[in-house]
Formats: sequence, structure tokens, C-alpha cells
Amino acid sequence: MARAPTTYDPFNAIAEPKRRQLLEALGTQELSVNELVALLGWTQPMVSKHLGVLKQVGLVSERRVGRQRLYRVNAAQLKPIHDWVTPFEQYWSESFERLNQLLGQIHKGERKNARKK
Repeated sequence: MARAPTTYDPFNAIAEPKRRQLLEALGTQELSVNELVALLGWTQPMVSKHLGVLKQVGLVSERRVGRQRLYRVNAAQLKPIHDWVTPFEQYWSESFERLNQLLGQIHKGERKNARKK
């Protein structure tokens, strides 16, 4: 089955790391293209291109103030992505807990060996 075009599917749109970075930069604030250019250090065409894709899939909304356009994350549209990722959170939490336990055991073993010397 063919992949959905980036401009129709939020999952495909955020598959691009730069778009995820752009969403993170926007966070909970509203910024202009020029502010995003300064913040990210990208060119204006690159910021505009990625904002266009995110806007087309509904992950970013645009508001005009005079001649300026301000962009913000449309958090409601991120909910399907959040809902899909959430079940994996338990897996990662459990994996990190097991890793912490293992590292603790290794550290104890190293301290015992150091005392024996």
C-alpha cells in the first residue's frame, strides 16, 4: 500500500525531523516566520516550506496581524499522534527502570571489587 502524501497525513508530515523541530520551536507560543528563522537558524524559504506542510495537515494554524503572519501549534490536531505514542510510554518507562536496576547492580559489583583490592 502506498504511503499517504506528506500534505495529507500528520504522521507523514512529522516524519520529517525538521518539522518536528519546528513544532518544538513553536511550543505553546505564537511566532512569525522571521522569529522562527532567527530561533532555528534556517533560511526563510526552508521555514516557510515546512510551515506550509504543517499548516496543510492542520498541525499549525496561522493568524494575520496587519501584514505579519503568526503561527502556532494546533494542539488538538496532535491528539491522534499523542494517542498512538502513549502506549509506548509504559514500555520505555519499564525499560529505563530495568536499565537503572542493572546499572545499580554493576555499580555495587565495582565497589565490592574495589574494596577487595
